Amino acid sequence: FFTPCLYLHLSLHLSIFLSRPHSSSPVCLCSWQYGIVLDAGSSHTALFVYQWPADKENETGIVSQHSMCDVQGGGISSYADNPPAAGSSLKACLDQAKAAVPAERHAETPLHLGATAGMRLLNVSWRRCRPALRETPFDFRGARILSGEEEGLFGWVTANYLMENFVKYGWVGRWVRPKRATAGALDLGGASTQITFETPDPAAPAVPLRLYGQRFRVFTHSFLCFGRDQVLKRLLGHLLKASSFRLALSNPCWPRGFSRSFPMESVFGSPCTAPLRPPNYFPSALVNMSGSGNAGQCREQAARLLASQDFAGTALPNVTGRFIAFSAFFYTVDFLQSVTKRRVASPKDLEDATEEICNMTWAQLLHAEPRMERFLPDYCPMANFVSLLLTRGYGFDETTFLDIAFQKKAGETSIGWALGFMLNLTNMIPAEEAGSWRATAPGPWVGLLLLLVAILLVAAAASACLLRGRTTPGAL
Repeated sequence: FFTPCLYLHLSLHLSIFLSRPHSSSPVCLCSWQYGIVLDAGSSHTALFVYQWPADKENETGIVSQHSMCDVQGGGISSYADNPPAAGSSLKACLDQAKAAVPAERHAETPLHLGATAGMRLLNVSWRRCRPALRETPFDFRGARILSGEEEGLFGWVTANYLMENFVKYGWVGRWVRPKRATAGALDLGGASTQITFETPDPAAPAVPLRLYGQRFRVFTHSFLCFGRDQVLKRLLGHLLKASSFRLALSNPCWPRGFSRSFPMESVFGSPCTAPLRPPNYFPSALVNMSGSGNAGQCREQAARLLASQDFAGTALPNVTGRFIAFSAFFYTVDFLQSVTKRRVASPKDLEDATEEICNMTWAQLLHAEPRMERFLPDYCPMANFVSLLLTRGYGFDETTFLDIAFQKKAGETSIGWALGFMLNLTNMIPAEEAGSWRATAPGPWVGLLLLLVAILLVAAAASACLLRGRTTPGAL
């Protein structure tokens, strides 16, 4: 009787031990492969390092963001007057990537530079960036300017890939199709905004996609010059034009108590504001502008942009389904909720929070968010633009607005076009349906197998104890 029951006791401890998580044990015993994307936007550059298990290179649903690095300074296009600085500005982030990726993986790690359609000066600065990128130990595969439609589609792929809306792991180690629809993507960058979603409207212009054996009809459209930075420049340009280009004027979108001086070139040096330039244009002429903090007038200025033929002349299908709003959409709404302590869950909520921000003085804004001083003057105009863009521009109403989730990340991975761009270039998304590949790393499988064996042994020992107890002389 002693031996089987002692075995039962030890087996129970073994099964409990195997079922406990071990913080000191690695989650995956396999090695990793890596990919790097430089997101060269109109106003800044960011470097992303992605990773996936080495034995899963041709599978899907397993790529995650290892790390990211914001390049100091402006976008590559801002170095047009000093091209050598464009390459040297990348050094710190490239060094960080070298430290993140194991040395034995450097030579086989693809490095891509992607630029959005708004970055017009890539070809000028690119000649000076190339040496810095080719000198890295990575497999540099060149640079490419994305069209606005590609930017929208890659952002849509990224969002749905991370949300496992295409395929997901089944607990038995098979890929399964989740029974849920894809989510639309709303992106607001520095130079443009994109809306991308799967549409059931057969009359709507759509891009046919085939992913994981499934067909998708995806509508996507990009509005150049309607990104955050260009909207702010155009608002200033319209104010200057309305004042007959006076060099001292007020701005209803800036808070009371705030003023700034800037050269004409900082507003009219962009192709998006070139049509607003004065007849006698002096780029170095200094403008002195002070805030008047008028929420209603600021909203009128923002509405004027959306009434232009560039936007109003584009027919959009009705929005349907869930949406993920990221980039400047997320940052704007996140700021409003943080400062006003309001939850933005409807167009009215967004409008009310915007009005509250626009009526705050410069001193009040500084007190509320002192770490954001550089960006504080721009939240009133951007909040008005975001509010009007979502409702009048993209057509969200009280009902469909509830389907928007304002997110910066999905899990630990940033939402944007960079991951979708890399997946496309490395052929990590198959057109056909995923097979029955094992979806769990070796470590968890071994632990599960040992746990099942231990359970069987426990059951056998329990049976032996019970049988021994019944056959022992004198037992009841």
